[in-house]
Amino acid sequence: MQLPVNRILYRLLTLCGLPTAWEISVGAVVFREVAPGKREYLLLQYPSGHFDFAKGHVEEGETEMMTLRRETEEETGLTNLQILERRMSIRYFYIAKGNEAVKRKEIGRGLWIFKEVHFYPVEVNLSQTVRLSHEHTDFVWLPYEEAVARATFENAKNLIVQTEETL
Repeated sequence: MQLPVNRILYRLLTLCGLPTAWEISVGAVVFREVAPGKREYLLLQYPSGHFDFAKGHVEEGETEMMTLRRETEEETGLTNLQILERRMSIRYFYIAKGNEAVKRKEIGRGLWIFKEVHFYPVEVNLSQTVRLSHEHTDFVWLPYEEAVARATFENAKNLIVQTEETL
């Protein structure tokens, strides 16, 4: 279902009694310089098979930078992060299904999710090793063009392009 992701629609659906949630997450477009002017981008494979970036919910009391560092470390094991100041935001809507729907019902969270995610380009050095969390099944480091081609969602492709333009 394609819905416009904005606060007005979210509030309207909430007032109508639908199980909605507005969630904010922060993520990292991780890259490394392999030669002058040549970069590789890190894409994580999720259990559903799609390739995307590390990201997660902002926890109470956290700043965006705290969430960015925590989520990147938890999902990739990468810790020495050089965060660029370019903030790129995306919004999307989805309806929770399967295990996610069951978990959300148990804790009383809405199943119609309006998601806002703020991404930052993050550089890491070549010597760092990726250690995946249980949330992912695999990862790849790919040059720019291949990373754009492999990223599953149009939003992710655009984030890689925007990062490359920033650099």
